[in-house]
Amino acid sequence: MSNGFVYDERLGIELPALDREWEQYSETERAEMLERWERIRGAIPDRIQALERIIIRKQLQLDVEDDFPTSCRLNYEIAEKASCITDLHLWYRVNQELSTRAHH
Repeated sequence: MSNGFVYDERLGIELPALDREWEQYSETERAEMLERWERIRGAIPDRIQALERIIIRKQLQLDVEDDFPTSCRLNYEIAEKASCITDLHLWYRVNQELSTRAHH
């Protein structure tokens, strides 16, 4: 763990990895983590767009692919990228919860 965050290879971003309850961190630590998360969160839309471009490219490949095993592989890869996008959307919303908790 690195200052409350760990890099997630699958999603391509750092994710919160708290080793204790949020309330157990000092106000300074919480503020630093929220600031860092806001920077990470700000990069999520760009990451989603990059994954969407990969999906489009793979769909174009799939449109002309005649080999069944290759088609299956491309479908799997598209589904995996789509799953990453869903997870990134969920993480993008985490900021709302953290900000609310930080102000209570």
